[in-house]
Amino acid sequence: MKRVKKAIIPAAGLGTRFLPATKAMPKEMLPIVDKPTIQYIVEEAVESGIEDIIIVTGKGKRAIEDHFDSAFELEYNLMEKKKLELLEEVKRSTNLVDIHYIRQKEPKGLGHAVWSARKFVGDEPFAVLLGDDIVQAETPSLKQLIDQFDRVQCSVIGVQEVPNEETHRYGIIDPAGQDGRLYRVNSFVEKPNKGEAPSNLAIMGRYVLTARIFNFLDRQEKGAGGEIQLTDAIQRLNQVQNVYAYDFEGTRYDVGEKLGFIKTTIEFALMREDLRYSVLEYLDDLLKKEKTLI
Repeated sequence: MKRVKKAIIPAAGLGTRFLPATKAMPKEMLPIVDKPTIQYIVEEAVESGIEDIIIVTGKGKRAIEDHFDSAFELEYNLMEKKKLELLEEVKRSTNLVDIHYIRQKEPKGLGHAVWSARKFVGDEPFAVLLGDDIVQAETPSLKQLIDQFDRVQCSVIGVQEVPNEETHRYGIIDPAGQDGRLYRVNSFVEKPNKGEAPSNLAIMGRYVLTARIFNFLDRQEKGAGGEIQLTDAIQRLNQVQNVYAYDFEGTRYDVGEKLGFIKTTIEFALMREDLRYSVLEYLDDLLKKEKTLI
């Protein structure tokens, strides 16, 4: 039985929802309080047992590589000033895991980004983690999927329920049967039209896939948005090899759009002992000011 030891993190998108901030800064480097979003994703992979990560980048993404590289001058400065806790935090991102990089030369979609890493994966099962979703869970969401993969030895896609009126924003599964939180799947539908979704179980940016997916990505035609969609290739894989969906436990934070990013930043600040009281006090003051204006 092959273990899931490798992960792909696609990070080649243009980040248009956060312009102009992302004109010169990668979307993946936008901080939630004081940690870039991509570090949360890498940390989840490591906590799930992943040993090697390849980040698929694009033009203007050099800051990602710099973040996970050593920074001698900064580290020396912190050491000289006896800022040892900060020094440990800075070193932490460097020593998390072995990280490799490949550039997606053209923005052809998520499916193409995953396909770009095929030589890194070889014939092993692998994970894909998208950076638009941060998940807080007792057992990391990816680890939950890997545990299910070990059980069924087939690809497993992470899903969670979303409101019916939001299903058009996601890839949606058409479930065929259920065993606890694990679903057999009739079909995977990428961003169905409003009112046409087969369920409200949405794909949430966590995948464990067999290497056979590359056979379909290799000749996958463009789908929704004129891009090569990973969901379309998963649907074709499902026709020849079972692909399961798992309703993973945990709280999912959507950092891929502005309001979700703001909400996530506030909630993560409230989880910090050094910030919680001050943030609550500030929010309370804001509410009082709003009430006086109504």
